[in-house]
Amino acid sequence: MSSARQEKLRRLLAPRHVAVFGGDAAAEAIRQCHRIGFAGPVWPVHPHRTEIEGLTCYRSAAELPEAPDAAFVAVPKEATVGVVADLAARGAGGVVCHASGFAEHGPDGVALQESLVAAAAGMALIGPNCIGLLNYLDGAALWPDQHGGRRVERGVAVLTQSGNIGQNLTMQRRSLPLAQLITLGNGAATGAAELVDALLDDPRITAIGLHLEGVDDVAALSRVGLRALRAGIPIVVLKSGSSELGARANLSHTSSLAGSDVLCDALFRRLGMARVHRVETFVETLKFLHVHGPLSGTRIASASCSGGEAALVADLAERSGLDLPPFPPSTEQRLQQLLGDRVAVVNPLDYHTYIWGDLPAQTACFAELLGAGLDAHLLLVDFPREDRCADGAWTTTVDAFLAAHRTAGSAACVVSSLPEGLPEQVGERLLAAGVAPMQGVADCLAAIAAAAEIGAAQRKSNAAVPLEIPVRVVGEPHQLDERAGKQELAAAGVAVPEGVLSDADGAPEAAAELGFPVVVKAVSAELAHKTEVGAVRVGLTSREQVRDAVGGMAGLAEVFLVERMVAGAVAELIVGVRRDPQFGAALTIGAGGVLVELVRDSVTLLLPATREQIAEALRGLRIWPLLTGFRGPAADVPAVVDAIAAIAEHARGDDRLLELDVNPLLALPRGAVAVDVLLRRARRTDD
Repeated sequence: MSSARQEKLRRLLAPRHVAVFGGDAAAEAIRQCHRIGFAGPVWPVHPHRTEIEGLTCYRSAAELPEAPDAAFVAVPKEATVGVVADLAARGAGGVVCHASGFAEHGPDGVALQESLVAAAAGMALIGPNCIGLLNYLDGAALWPDQHGGRRVERGVAVLTQSGNIGQNLTMQRRSLPLAQLITLGNGAATGAAELVDALLDDPRITAIGLHLEGVDDVAALSRVGLRALRAGIPIVVLKSGSSELGARANLSHTSSLAGSDVLCDALFRRLGMARVHRVETFVETLKFLHVHGPLSGTRIASASCSGGEAALVADLAERSGLDLPPFPPSTEQRLQQLLGDRVAVVNPLDYHTYIWGDLPAQTACFAELLGAGLDAHLLLVDFPREDRCADGAWTTTVDAFLAAHRTAGSAACVVSSLPEGLPEQVGERLLAAGVAPMQGVADCLAAIAAAAEIGAAQRKSNAAVPLEIPVRVVGEPHQLDERAGKQELAAAGVAVPEGVLSDADGAPEAAAELGFPVVVKAVSAELAHKTEVGAVRVGLTSREQVRDAVGGMAGLAEVFLVERMVAGAVAELIVGVRRDPQFGAALTIGAGGVLVELVRDSVTLLLPATREQIAEALRGLRIWPLLTGFRGPAADVPAVVDAIAAIAEHARGDDRLLELDVNPLLALPRGAVAVDVLLRRARRTDD
């Protein structure tokens, strides 16, 4: 982003003065600016009115006292284009376009949106088809409706493609300190990546949340994501469109193509962005990260006065990939002394109610819990209803936890099993003391797991590289036959079985020369899945069996590939590379063979990928124990990684490649062999 563009965005996001265009919506934006405490001038612009909300109206952008840092434009869609052009000519920093009816409404809307972008002439433009933005740090509301937020000194920024979800987030009662809220709408000129880049320049932003319906510029998000990762600013993503219905809803709503959800996952994982799937988890994760930032590990301690709660934490922690290790011996001994012989001192800890309401005893107990030296420490407390009950002992429990935390200073949170079990005023008190007020056990544990995931990514950020801009592949798809595909892989350093091409008459003798047992396959560029059509026979041990096999395939091909059969495989893998127009080349590694679609045990990486990333992907497969010798010999994992890396680099270097599948890649005790290959590429016009 150029320095001029950067300055325009800074002016838009933190304006000194604001211009508003329109009628009722503009009047509401003025009221919201005053309500939030905006200190600068607000200039209403209307061609006919003399005043709005007691402020004198100007007739046009040209009449304004000076070029506004930010403008909120709430006029009909056709007039929006002219107003934006006037603002660009006046030298405004940026504009929020409220009107709908652009690219989300078919070809005519697309053309109108293109005119809008041209009119902006490089000026920062948010929308169209959006509610606006709220800056709770500096006090600016380019927003034509109510909102529930308030001024903060530091906090999280949220970018959302849904105005309604954005407005809902301002109404949350979960003590999330919201610093900036930007509704993207169609993102016609200024997209999520550019806005994240600008937000990273503000040291008051502690974490960034992205609610996305699609990823419009993968390469740009990759660059800014790595910048955030290296700067230590965590990013949480709530992306819709993972289902077929969700993807269709996205298209009709903001004209965003959801893209492949698997590739989105691969992108977020590569960039160290934690993906969540529920709004509640989104809020809780951002809140935890605001208080504690990314974590160095997954080890947690938990305490409650209920065995049922302790068991629930244990079950949910396991599902979230979190560890509940035993307390250190010294901690265990001191807790036993404090709690007595009737309490079993284990993690998660049920400290019973013997010390309930006893401030000194609870403080001592919680000091031991917080001093256990783990990555995060939880106290489960659900407050009683304020309108019917007294909260004395519950308040004492929180008092004790805060007193212990002041001494220990470790990462701590108070979590309620139900969201309403933690009143807002208690959450605010915890937040001010540096303790995360978490609402919902499952969401709390998901947030901790996300913080650990981001922390692990940050520790490896120096080795990460941004994605390349995807190559546009042009040409008619063309599939190579298996022999040609294997020759390419062999030239790239991938081991393939020893084999020869033969006609039907010569196949038995060719098999005998290779040595039995053999595999015979029909060779044709038209055959993609040989097993389903009977185009492959394995384990043939005589000339007669080979003769019968090729006779059975006579209608499928005239040429046959006879190969020495590779025995002793530890596991069968699938290794595939596909070129996506949005994400570029993507590598998929998984359990292979004939059950690949049924088992669905795979990991996808966006290329380029390092050997360590490939090895990490293998370790994430459910069949990983097979590769390491589960009830049998172990595979030669370094050779498997070498083969996968060679396949990936070969595919990445071929700018005409559309698809490359090796299924299976046999993982052997010594080596790895590609025994079946499918390769499709685009023909050049001169091929």
